[in-house]
Amino acid sequence: MANAVSTPITFTKMRPPQARGRGALSNASGRFERLQRVALDGVVDSPALTPRAPVPLRADPSHETRCARTTVTLERARRIITTNSSPDIAFDQSINPYRGCEHGCVYCYARPTHAFMGLSPGLDFETRLFAKPDAAALLARELSRPGYKPKVIALGANTDPYQPIEKRYEITRSILKVLAAYNHPVAIITKSHLVSRDLDILAPMAVRGLVKVCLSVTTLDPKLARAMEPRAATPARRLQALARLRDAGVPTGVMMAPIIPALNDSEIESILERAADAGAAQAGYVLLRLPLEIKQLFSEWVESVVPNRAGHIMRVLKEMRGGKAYDAEWGARMRGKGPYADMISKRFRKGLRRFGLNQANLSLSTMHFRPPPKPGDQMELF
Repeated sequence: MANAVSTPITFTKMRPPQARGRGALSNASGRFERLQRVALDGVVDSPALTPRAPVPLRADPSHETRCARTTVTLERARRIITTNSSPDIAFDQSINPYRGCEHGCVYCYARPTHAFMGLSPGLDFETRLFAKPDAAALLARELSRPGYKPKVIALGANTDPYQPIEKRYEITRSILKVLAAYNHPVAIITKSHLVSRDLDILAPMAVRGLVKVCLSVTTLDPKLARAMEPRAATPARRLQALARLRDAGVPTGVMMAPIIPALNDSEIESILERAADAGAAQAGYVLLRLPLEIKQLFSEWVESVVPNRAGHIMRVLKEMRGGKAYDAEWGARMRGKGPYADMISKRFRKGLRRFGLNQANLSLSTMHFRPPPKPGDQMELF
């Protein structure tokens, strides 16, 4: 009998559906999972190819649209201060009150960390959040340890400390209260106007040189901002927050992170000008980074949102990364290499000079650090 000739079966990846108010278009399994699930246009018996269950949807009572539900799990952490030794990062201590971030920034470099939780860096990252309610108590314990040496703590180095759930949990506010009590310096970075809620804590800290706040502004176009950062504050509200902080005496800066070639790099000068007008004293930038799962997530997004420019954007990014989508080399990973990267750097430096940014030294003080007295402690004579 002649051998039967099998016809190869091909499957086409489905166009990922986009949930309203979310950044990622897909929710692929994390890289540490034993089974990798992808959505396919066809029925497949293999469990490894079974599409991942979709994120539950519910009617949003405040909108006519439907959006993916946000769930919050309370995490009982053992420590709250995280350290790093990266040579191209300006701090070596940080605190993250939350894991995952509801802002949903499609390009967020923190997305791959959700894989350590057995979750997807896609929609899971912005819908399945973790909060650390014991953060303030843990921080007080760590700052009180004998031999602790104060260094600036970065608040929001991984996920935004003022994402929407902060309104309910107020973990960031509780952390600031501890830092203020210990006279410990802190640098905050956020995309939220909610930071101005805590001016009653921040303004007195600023008098003692203990705090500075950086607002991340990636675009002045509200439509583009809503597509890239669906649940973050509008650009206008971020600039308003800068002005409120300045008026209260809190040193401020602006971060254009990330700069995406052929998408928002045309706004470098206008963002610097508006930030300076709002009271920012410093500014910095980071080139778009696409490590691990972010490459696929961003590619899906850019092809869906700006299909006419998607190919050009990815091509220029690779030119700035030595032909790769991402290069993790220290120093170069934040800025890129080549003519396009050099042009961005020169434009940014020129903009700093033109608008008077980075002229003042906003270094924070550690000289005031001291654990607050406990009940029963003797008062100091002097």
